[in-house]
Amino acid sequence: MNPLPAAPGSAQAVVELSRADCLQLLAACTYGRVVFTERALPAAHPVSYLLDAEEVVFRTAGGGKLAAATLRNIVAFQVDHIDAETETGWSVLGVGQAYEVTDPARLMALMPRLPRPWGAQAVAGHVIAIPLGRLTGRRLG
Repeated sequence: MNPLPAAPGSAQAVVELSRADCLQLLAACTYGRVVFTERALPAAHPVSYLLDAEEVVFRTAGGGKLAAATLRNIVAFQVDHIDAETETGWSVLGVGQAYEVTDPARLMALMPRLPRPWGAQAVAGHVIAIPLGRLTGRRLG
């Protein structure tokens, strides 16, 4: 981990996280944000997810714009935790080309492990995976 200089007036140092640290933090959480392009503009949608090996996996409604926007496109996935009172926290950002999981054996193995969908995400529909080709993270404090 390489410490980065603290912001002026701040006693907290920013530390870059290793890939292993980033994966550990991703595995410990259930909710994150998928970041993608929608009509040439950035968009972010919250999802409940599962870390399966080094892929983020989530469900989305059939025919939904999240499924349409992510399939076969380069997307980002972000998870973070910030404590405003103590001015500490961390952020992890993964980038990869999303794809739909269609292998029946993998779907059967994933379904009991996938968390309850966020908001209006349908239980049925698409199961999307994001292989984390690029993974970075930072910790404050």
